[in-house]
Amino acid sequence: MLPKRWLPIVGPFIMSVLMVTLMTAIITAVNTGIGGDFVARWVDAFLVAWPIAFAFIYLFAKRVHALAAMICTKE
Repeated sequence: MLPKRWLPIVGPFIMSVLMVTLMTAIITAVNTGIGGDFVARWVDAFLVAWPIAFAFIYLFAKRVHALAAMICTKE
């Protein structure tokens, strides 16, 4: 296992991989159908979207959590 100092990178990495896997698969299937080359089209979409999602989550996760905490204050 990795040391705890890696948590700020591992968390966004896992979240981005999960979300991009799901979203690119769904969007690729909806837009182009599930045919013989579906996996190739999905991989192409994943390779474009994942670095963007990882960077976005890495840069904004703390701000999003802070905003959510401000919104969810009612006991």
